[in-house]
Amino acid sequence: MRYKDLQYIRQIELIENSPLFDNSKGNGYFMGKERAFVLQTPTTNLYKPIRELAIKYFKENNIDWWRGNSPSGHTLSSQISCLNHLMPIMKDKKAVLTIINSIKNEFVTVHPINCDTTPRFIAFEVVSSEKNYLNERNNTRGANCTSVDALVLAEHISGRRVLIPIEWKYTETYENFDKSTEGENKARGLERQRRYNELITQSAQLKSMVTYEGSVYYQEPFYQLMRQTLWAEQMVRHNGTEIIKADDYFHIHVIPKDNRQLLAKRYKVSGNNMEETWRGCLHDNTKYHIIDPVSLLSPLESVDKYRDLLTYLRARYW
Repeated sequence: MRYKDLQYIRQIELIENSPLFDNSKGNGYFMGKERAFVLQTPTTNLYKPIRELAIKYFKENNIDWWRGNSPSGHTLSSQISCLNHLMPIMKDKKAVLTIINSIKNEFVTVHPINCDTTPRFIAFEVVSSEKNYLNERNNTRGANCTSVDALVLAEHISGRRVLIPIEWKYTETYENFDKSTEGENKARGLERQRRYNELITQSAQLKSMVTYEGSVYYQEPFYQLMRQTLWAEQMVRHNGTEIIKADDYFHIHVIPKDNRQLLAKRYKVSGNNMEETWRGCLHDNTKYHIIDPVSLLSPLESVDKYRDLLTYLRARYW
């Protein structure tokens, strides 16, 4: 059975038989239909200790929620999963540094991220502050442009500040769909190529191609990774004017190891699995790391104050 189907079953069982959602019932509405895996009280989709914080954070920082004006009741939402894992530690400098150093033990501290009204050590749905460097029409956090799911700003042992964008996946899978030719007369696809092709060619990290139409860069999940890589490069390039000032970047991709439909699929565009395909696009593979959410949070196992959080995450996701 597919990982996504197993997670549907898991979340429905939790709705019906566990206290995780404060007795909120399923069969909430999503895309116009009642769904057993959608909560009728959407805020209960968030880990209880962060519910008020999350709502306040999105409102204060003018961030759009996925598919609506409030937290989604969809229990398979990767946005909600990201918040449930990372928002409880966003104020804890030591915890954030610990999980980052468990991936790459090269950082001496982490800095508050001052794109937020109240800077903390993790920010969510981050965009550039000065302008949209990717030629996109909007620059709204969380909607209609390249937004980074979560962001950490760390100081390297060399003294350089390193931007750490985190892309968060849960049950996502992708069909073989070419975003470079989408639309009537390829109109939407050509617009995407107009935005990104030259930036890819100029990129120090992404390998350029003779033609980009039909290429790996316009197939998911690589389309998202391409845009985030370009975003990170442009943030570093414009660090003189950007609010978030960084000298380098390190891209983290969080994917449950059991989501084999995403990780192990042989992608038509390359004939390889997801990691092999993406690493084949990069000049410097040390700037990209895939990690399972369990492994990401495992350094906190010995920290008493996160015992309840980890108990929740085990029951809910792991």
